[in-house]
Amino acid sequence: MSDQLLDHSLDSFGDAAASATRVTPGNALRPEDIVLQQTAPAGDAVARYALHLGDDALILAQRLSHWISRGPELEEDVALGNIALDQLGHARSFLSYAGKAWGQTEDDLAYFREEEEFTSLHLVEQPNGDFAETMVRGLFMALYQHQLYARLVHSADETIAAISAKALKEVDYHLEHAELWTLRLGRGTEESAHRMRAALGKLWPYIDELFQDEPLHDELEGIAVRPSTLRAEWDDRLRDILDRSALAVPEVPTALCRGRRGEHSEHLGYILAEMQVLARKHPGATW
Repeated sequence: MSDQLLDHSLDSFGDAAASATRVTPGNALRPEDIVLQQTAPAGDAVARYALHLGDDALILAQRLSHWISRGPELEEDVALGNIALDQLGHARSFLSYAGKAWGQTEDDLAYFREEEEFTSLHLVEQPNGDFAETMVRGLFMALYQHQLYARLVHSADETIAAISAKALKEVDYHLEHAELWTLRLGRGTEESAHRMRAALGKLWPYIDELFQDEPLHDELEGIAVRPSTLRAEWDDRLRDILDRSALAVPEVPTALCRGRRGEHSEHLGYILAEMQVLARKHPGATW
């Protein structure tokens, strides 16, 4: 690329001082671009919706990052680390957009909110468990996020649509990764199939919360996606994957989950304590 074309490319991100290492391939929107956008900040309802999406991605990223150096094989260690980084990238974008509406940064929202101010789903808060549990949670979330982002690329809010377009490409890989592991473990040994069945039974109670509509969605017609509209396709695709994996949907009761309203599982407090301790102990510190 010529110097002139490179300069033009960097300018297109809204930050003429951006370094090449910070440029996302494909001219995708970055968190830094969102902060520098000259457009008016999103309204409060849009910001709260972005917060929902960002919190899911942030907590899932924090959970998956615990697998780094603990993967069952080197390649899987790298794969889970990359998925965690993708989710962290989605979280940064959504939190940057939400924070701009409230005069806060992505770090303010990630590190300096209390537990009841988070809006994450209970499913992403659940412990990693063994590898089968992480794969089942990954399959549930990848199916959900893939459908959600595929619809949000048509959102009337251009920033939500742009963030979703970038995220969709990455979640497509997450879904393929989770599906292949589900097939491999479900049709593997009796032990691997047993652990997958146990993981399905353990995590299924948290599924209904993914598809619960909230009053916020009524305020965002054309911008947000009603989660309930995703359920039928999610069920069909999941059953197809489980059928091919010699697995079945478990018959277990659902749990009452109200993470969107700040009522969380007992696990979130421990996640936040670890994630926030450094920023809170040394506020404003950089390196």
